[in-house]
Amino acid sequence: MTREAKPVLAIRTSDLTIEYPPHGASPAFVAVHGFTLRINPGEVVGLLGESGSGKSTLARVLSGDAFTADANGIRPQITGGEATVLGFGLRRVKKRSLTQLRFGVGLLAQDAAVTLESTMTVAEIVAQPVLERDRRYNRRALGARVATMIDSVRLPLAVLAQYPYELSSGQRQRVALARALVLGPTLLIADEPTAGVDVLARDAVIDLIRELQQERSFSALVISHDLAVIQRVANRIGVMHQGVLVGLGTLDEVFRDPWHPYVRGLAEALQPQDDGDDVTTQTAAAES
Repeated sequence: MTREAKPVLAIRTSDLTIEYPPHGASPAFVAVHGFTLRINPGEVVGLLGESGSGKSTLARVLSGDAFTADANGIRPQITGGEATVLGFGLRRVKKRSLTQLRFGVGLLAQDAAVTLESTMTVAEIVAQPVLERDRRYNRRALGARVATMIDSVRLPLAVLAQYPYELSSGQRQRVALARALVLGPTLLIADEPTAGVDVLARDAVIDLIRELQQERSFSALVISHDLAVIQRVANRIGVMHQGVLVGLGTLDEVFRDPWHPYVRGLAEALQPQDDGDDVTTQTAAAES
C-alpha cells in the first residue's frame, strides 16, 4: 500500500525579508521584514495594508515577477528567510524552476486593467500567456480556450474582437483576470484587484474572483488596502504595516484583541454601530 503524497502548500514563507538594493542616490530599502505565512491548497488569504506597506513587493516576489527588473532596472531581492511557492524555493531559484513556477501562478497585477496592450484585441491579450510558452500551440484549440475563459469571467464573446479602449474599466479588469487564469494556475495572486474599477463594478469583480476560485479550486492571495474587498473573498486575513505582518487569522481573531497599534486602530474603526452587531458584519477601508 502506497502512501498518498501530501498536498504541496501554495505559499510557505519563514522570516522572509525582501530588500531593494541601492539605486542611484537612493539607499538600500527593506520593503518586507520577517514575513511568515502559510497558504494551504484551495485557501484564500487576504493581505490588508496601506500603500507602502510591502504588499505589492510580496506579490512580485511570490509570483516570480520580481526576477525580471522593472523599467528602471530595479528588482527586489530576498535577503533573509525562506519562501517556497508551489514547492519551488525562491532563493537561488534556477531558470527552469522559475519557468515552471510562473506556469502555476497567475498574477493579476495592480495596474493590469490599465496596461492592457492597446493595439491587441481581447482575444490576442488573453491568448498571450499561452503563446509565450508555445508559439506552435494549435490555433483552433487556443481559440476555444480563450473563448471559454472569456465566458468564465462573465463577458460576452463579442468582446473578443474588441480593443481595451472600447471596454469599461470593469470589463478590462475581467479581461486581465481571464489572462491571469488562462493557463489554469494552481495559485492566483491578485494585487489590488479592484483598483481603477468603477465603484459600481468593484463588488462584481471581487465576487467573480471568489466564484472562479470555488469553481476551479485554486489557492489565492488577494491583496488590497480595502477591508471590504478582503472580507468578500478571504478565508483568513493578514495585516501589513511598514513591511511587517502585524496580524494574521480569521477576521474575528485579528480584530478581537489586537496587539499592534495599527491593527487596534482598524479594529476601532470597525466597532459596530449597534451593540448587537458582530464585527464580521462591518466593512471599512484600511487606508490611513
